[in-house]
Amino acid sequence: MAGTGGPVFDSTRRTEMANAFQAGGKHYDDVRPSYPLASLEWLSAGADIRDALDVGAGTGKYTQLLTGRGWAVTAVDPSTDMLEQLRHKLPQVQALVGRAEDLNLPADSVDVAVVAQAWHWCDPLLASTELARVLRPGGILGLIWNQLDVSVPWVHRLARIMHAGDVHKPGFRPDVGPEFHDLQSHATLWMQVATPEDLLELVKSRSYYLKANDTIRAKVQGNLRWYLFEHLGHAPGEELELPYFTQTWRARV
Repeated sequence: MAGTGGPVFDSTRRTEMANAFQAGGKHYDDVRPSYPLASLEWLSAGADIRDALDVGAGTGKYTQLLTGRGWAVTAVDPSTDMLEQLRHKLPQVQALVGRAEDLNLPADSVDVAVVAQAWHWCDPLLASTELARVLRPGGILGLIWNQLDVSVPWVHRLARIMHAGDVHKPGFRPDVGPEFHDLQSHATLWMQVATPEDLLELVKSRSYYLKANDTIRAKVQGNLRWYLFEHLGHAPGEELELPYFTQTWRARV
């Protein structure tokens, strides 16, 4: 999607790369970071919310924040494997197979709809129209990116080795349809505690790695091992503070 901090794909390439996440739900859930509560607190501040929708919910990383508010939560994702993990963790959530562009939900049925780490896999105009349909008048659209904080030099190099597309780019503004107005953003800086072994597993959950052949995967793993253990000098099992930059966008229908 144009202007995004994530990867930019045409519709064919977008679908091909997104399909990399159809399987591997348990591994994804084990290695991907959570989201800071400050993101949702800002997103929902002052709003009267009863029903929430998480689109592209995956294994429920952001869904967990929504359920913590006591709202009735529906989660939608195209991957049955990802949703199996979500259902196991969050049995109180209604979990449905679907996509942002075609939601099998009634009109005017939710007060807030979030898309966390997934808007770049959507057609932004088609998805905006569909999300505007299911949101009640005045409802909130939240778009969230959990990104490595590449303003930190060692993290910038780490992101390049990992071929991480979800890195913050100054001036980023997401594409949304004309149904939404008053687009605002909020940034949260936070740290995830991780070991070098965790990072070696994290790279395996990236779309670049998932779609690569065995030769490229071995090269990425080798470069990452060299960087963490030899260049940076970390010991196996050592706990590192990995800086993240979470950008939350809010608009109203």
